[in-house]
Amino acid sequence: MKTLSELHLDALTEVFNIGAGRAASSLSEIVGEEVKLSVPRLQLVQPADINMQTLALNSPRLGAVKQQFSGPFDADAMLLFTEERALEIVRDMMGSHISIEELAEYEQDAMCELGNIILNACLSAMADILKISFQSSLPRYVVDSSDVILRQIIKDTNLSIMLALHIDLTIEKHHTQGNLVFLLNSTSLQELIAHIDHFISGI
Repeated sequence: MKTLSELHLDALTEVFNIGAGRAASSLSEIVGEEVKLSVPRLQLVQPADINMQTLALNSPRLGAVKQQFSGPFDADAMLLFTEERALEIVRDMMGSHISIEELAEYEQDAMCELGNIILNACLSAMADILKISFQSSLPRYVVDSSDVILRQIIKDTNLSIMLALHIDLTIEKHHTQGNLVFLLNSTSLQELIAHIDHFISGI
């Protein structure tokens, strides 16, 4: 079975950088402040190696926005932040005047909106560059222990590979780190490789 080469990873990094730029522009319009979103590093992770150290998120509780994408290949996508960082993002999105009680009330909707923007921006960039199309489910936001979130990531026995993108998100000078995670089974991985190969051959 073929796996992603350095050339494939370079192409994907460029795709996700384009997606990050689109997401930052959309978020800036919502927040009314400059939002910076970078994708500094793309990591290829085998199922057996998925752990909290891999995700670089050291916290007992995580917030996760989940979305499923289907098309020429399928992917389960997650946007992961520590719980305290997720609340800070909501405060930045809603305004610093918002109370702690109101934060909890708006957390679900605000994080779903954030995840929808970032995940769809990355997948739409991939669709545009590879000349394919995706359908997506509605985003879902959950907050749970890091162990539970980790088990949800690796529960699919058909999982072949995880693409982890370590992102830096800056809103109103507040700096936050998180992860974009894309889970692919073996069939989807081979389809992704084939589409990247076709794109590279056309350059």
